[in-house]
Amino acid sequence: MAPMQRGNKRVTNATEIEKKIKRGNALRQGSAWRGSRGPVALLLLVAACVFGAASWLYLTSRDTEVTETLVRRGELVSPDPRVYTVQCSDDYEQHKRFPGCTPVTCGRAVTDGVVSREEAQALRRLAQRGLALAGSDGGASILDLHSGALSMGKQFVNIYRYFGEQVGDVFTQEDFQLYSTVRSRIQTVLAQTFGLDPTLLYLTKPTFFSRINSTAAKTQHDEYWHPHIDKVTYGSFDYTSLLYLSDYGSHFTGGRFIFMDQSGNRTVEPREGRVSFFSSGSENLHRVEKVTWGTRYAITVSFTCDPAHAISDPALPGARR
Repeated sequence: MAPMQRGNKRVTNATEIEKKIKRGNALRQGSAWRGSRGPVALLLLVAACVFGAASWLYLTSRDTEVTETLVRRGELVSPDPRVYTVQCSDDYEQHKRFPGCTPVTCGRAVTDGVVSREEAQALRRLAQRGLALAGSDGGASILDLHSGALSMGKQFVNIYRYFGEQVGDVFTQEDFQLYSTVRSRIQTVLAQTFGLDPTLLYLTKPTFFSRINSTAAKTQHDEYWHPHIDKVTYGSFDYTSLLYLSDYGSHFTGGRFIFMDQSGNRTVEPREGRVSFFSSGSENLHRVEKVTWGTRYAITVSFTCDPAHAISDPALPGARR
């Protein structure tokens, strides 16, 4: 798809770099006949070439960096979401359409007015308790309360089967109720923002907690930083949301969420309780920066317009609390 062509810029840059290196070599060779002018002139010429090449490399490398910050960590976007409209891709035409839900107006939005910092901290503690049961060998671990999937080493286990009744010592009914309440609020604000009938929007899988740190990747599941399109990866996705459970610049560095547009990269800086949501097609090609320090916690909450792909809120098996 067209947005994926952005990656070709690196090939062009590499070609241009090679050309500039050759030009620099030719300049240095051509300057040999001027050796009678002394070594100082030669050094100045070489220094000029090096400075010029370094400056050019800096400028041409900016297409891989953030060119605009949509929302900074220190900002408070409340009560109304900050909305950015983008043109819809044709990804939705390749699937069954559901009037009143399938995106007609596409875009991305950010709000700090849906989940409080205290609720985000409670959900982070939930994630920390669950992920303490195992965790990935690499830098990215997930916990899916719906399916029970938990990263363990280089694979996944089902915590409800693997740990049995011990799960009741880790999670409570109050944990699951908070999770359900927050999910419902996110669904409501997403439907309001995109002008949808909320009763036609369904939770879908995968919906999960994530924990990311700077540990080197051990498997492809740890390589979270590659550009991707949710609707292409998961055909059922129509809308994606992220609830951040930790603060960029305080709990971790790196780890910003980056939308990769034709005109430049745009980022959202995570903040406890911040919700970022967007239509899931290739109009919102995106990636996450590598975390360079600390630990980043978030919840990915995904929605579909197709009731055949709907899932229910998770329930604590055999809970006695």
